[in-house]
Amino acid sequence: MSSVQEQPVPVVFTGTRSELAGMLLRGYGLLIPTIGLYRFWLTTWKRRFYWANTEIDGDPLEYTGNAIQLLLGFLMALAVFVPLYGLFFFLSTQSSEAAIAGYSGVAVLLWFLMGYAIYRARDFRLSRTLWRGIRCDQGGSAWGYAWRRFFWSLLVLVTAGLAYPFMAASLWAYRYRHSWYGDRQFGFVGSWKQLARPFYLTYLVVVVIGAVGLGMGSAMGGLPVSGATPTVGGVVVLLIAAGLIGLMLLYYRSREISRMFSSVRLGEAALRVTVRARSLLGQYLLFGLALAGSYIVLAIGGLIVLGVVASGAFAGGAFDPQVFMQALQSSITVLLAIIFGYLLLLGAFSLMVELFLGLGFWRLVARGATITGLDSLRTVKARGEDTALAGEGLADALNVGAY
Repeated sequence: MSSVQEQPVPVVFTGTRSELAGMLLRGYGLLIPTIGLYRFWLTTWKRRFYWANTEIDGDPLEYTGNAIQLLLGFLMALAVFVPLYGLFFFLSTQSSEAAIAGYSGVAVLLWFLMGYAIYRARDFRLSRTLWRGIRCDQGGSAWGYAWRRFFWSLLVLVTAGLAYPFMAASLWAYRYRHSWYGDRQFGFVGSWKQLARPFYLTYLVVVVIGAVGLGMGSAMGGLPVSGATPTVGGVVVLLIAAGLIGLMLLYYRSREISRMFSSVRLGEAALRVTVRARSLLGQYLLFGLALAGSYIVLAIGGLIVLGVVASGAFAGGAFDPQVFMQALQSSITVLLAIIFGYLLLLGAFSLMVELFLGLGFWRLVARGATITGLDSLRTVKARGEDTALAGEGLADALNVGAY
């Protein structure tokens, strides 16, 4: 292979926030008249946006899934949840001790099913992802992954989080060693040792900051103890401690993403990803500012509605609170404003999450990625499409889908 072929090829992301915002606003506008069913079409268009705007060596990814597949998968997943709903109703009629034991068992079952759903959903997305006309796929066992994730999570719980690097490396390896691009199988060369230093450093710093911050904040009256009003100084100390903990978590997150993605191989092709903690921090700061701005605008709209309602409470130039309260209780306008305002709050939150966290993360990973040995993939041969649907539907029902 020549030196020119070995030169790193950057991954290019060409999508814009305004383009995605327009798509999301149209989708949110259609969710209400379709009673939420349009979300399957919105998810499909959103994925096509991400895939089509991600280019490798000048060729974009392609997503071939459609909304009907997502809808059918969700309907199939309901077969799992209908008995669970019946179980929930039955437990609500039992004693508190039996209900607690039953709900705990259901929570454990759902945690296990989440692992299964995550793996099957990834299989669905990969099997409908093409590059240069060659389809990706995922083998392995979703049940095997679910058991692996479940027992690793128990070990992490028992060790108070100290086993997490072993769990993370094991799950990354299982996912990628069972992934395919055409007839070429992916590989994974990473290990827990790559995560150990940043994780245990983060763990130690978080424990120290948490203990010191909680102690100082409590001593300064930052916690509402015995009904006492928290002091400003104590609250500030607690907020500073929480902010520092958040920074350390972003530091570790950036290291895990960079090192684990950079351990992915596809024959002679090697991926390298660099995501910096300050870039992740920038995305969260933008998200916070955008969310605050959108809520301020919604609050102004709410005040205008209240002003319209309150206009009838002025009699002879004096404000009558009783008339105002009666207007609030009997006004259809106020009721519709409350319902519409609630939907707007949820919509604004979802919109900002997608625009600044979802898009931001995808763009950071894509723009920080380079691939070497790309010419070795020219000999890859295509495989058939995986037609399974159930895993994606279960992931959607459990709210563990991605993009």
